Amino acid sequence: MGAYQQAAAQIVEAIGGKENIVAATHCVTRLRFALKEEGKVNKEALERIDVVKGSFSANGQFQVVIGQGLVDKVYDDLIELTGIGRATKQEMKDAAEAKLNPLQRAIKTLADIFIPILPAIVTAGLLMGINNVLTGPGIFYEGKSFVEVHKEWADLANMINLIANTAFVFLPGLIGWSAVTKFGGSPLLGIVLGLMLVHPDLLNAWGWGAAKEKGEIPVWNLFGFEVQKVGYQGQVLPVLVASYVLAKLELFLRKRIPDAFQLLLVAPLALLITGFLAFIAIGPVTFAIGNAITHLFVTIFDTVPALGGLLYGALYAPLVVTGMHHTFLPVDLQLIANTGGTFLWPILVMSNIAQGSAALAMMFVAKEEKLRGLSFTSAVSAYLGITEPAMFGVNLRFRFPFIAAMTGAAIAGMFITLNKVIAPSIGVGGLPGFLSIVPQKWTPFFIGMAIAIVVPFALTFVFGKVRKAARS
Repeated sequence: MGAYQQAAAQIVEAIGGKENIVAATHCVTRLRFALKEEGKVNKEALERIDVVKGSFSANGQFQVVIGQGLVDKVYDDLIELTGIGRATKQEMKDAAEAKLNPLQRAIKTLADIFIPILPAIVTAGLLMGINNVLTGPGIFYEGKSFVEVHKEWADLANMINLIANTAFVFLPGLIGWSAVTKFGGSPLLGIVLGLMLVHPDLLNAWGWGAAKEKGEIPVWNLFGFEVQKVGYQGQVLPVLVASYVLAKLELFLRKRIPDAFQLLLVAPLALLITGFLAFIAIGPVTFAIGNAITHLFVTIFDTVPALGGLLYGALYAPLVVTGMHHTFLPVDLQLIANTGGTFLWPILVMSNIAQGSAALAMMFVAKEEKLRGLSFTSAVSAYLGITEPAMFGVNLRFRFPFIAAMTGAAIAGMFITLNKVIAPSIGVGGLPGFLSIVPQKWTPFFIGMAIAIVVPFALTFVFGKVRKAARS
């Protein structure tokens, strides 16, 4: 038995004993359990264990925050102690999904599709931020950009922009790969489907509006039936629905076509049928739906910007708790594709910073050394865009820091929305987030960041001190 036998035994006891564990695995920082009854968990006892930095339930899994490196050792001792066997990630997903309702499953499906491609999107956003710094007027010189003054840098900026834009230009290819994989089909066919929807021979989606006004949208004439020859650059819904159809069609064909003929028939038939459906029905219908969703959000934030920013800022953190925040990444991408920028993602940055600030204030309020250390490390993590340790390990545990963070995020969200702050790309949702904001809006964005830092910190600190004084 390893060095963390006692901690492992305490964790098992706190989560209801080994008979309450269906499956267990771990990620980089957390133990992940599929439990029979989460009501049997003794959270107070769990969080008194030295190695435990917090706990929460999400997507049908009960997760115990341990920390990088240490979690592997605790997991090894836990498995040896209980004898339950090491579960694969897929086994954990299957065990957890069995407990989810249809809405939770739909949200988890979106998360499973978009989380794998998020690193590419965030990287692209950061690179676009560098391009923004080089090409944005007024950052270094009055009324001029850096590349206008230093023309020798222009081609470098152009190359950076090309590299950065690739993930967004070929976004349907990334989504196609991830979505078809999630739905059980061949990832390679998903990539082909996504790239097919942005083929250079198609009218670029970003030029669709102008072409429609001029009456110059190209069409295919299929036996008297006209189909618009339009691509879906930057679009989310068309490739999501088409990927589902492709995966299910591939699985259907594989079950019915003999093995000897599968290589010749399955992929060609699946791609051909899905391609026809994508251009004839799926694409036009979902493109209209995507435009309608974009119009709805734009109308709300144009009509009542203060209310829109206030509510989204206040509610984003609770959305993270429920996992529903994953539903807004496609909306962000749709806004970027249709309008050139998203006003929702900058508010996300405010919320993440606010959660970090509330956790940081707890470092000055808490008496326990363990909690003080956790508060500091989780605040740093939140400032860099990862809020789970701050939210689940500190803020939700004491409630008032979480409410203080929601308050600060709401005020900051309202302020930056009133000042029409937008991001043409998605980047790191923390202090480095300014790189993804259009340079002309850096000043109100920095003011919003200051609000998101000061308000939650002050509220948490004052309430924490008052609460401590009242108890003494």
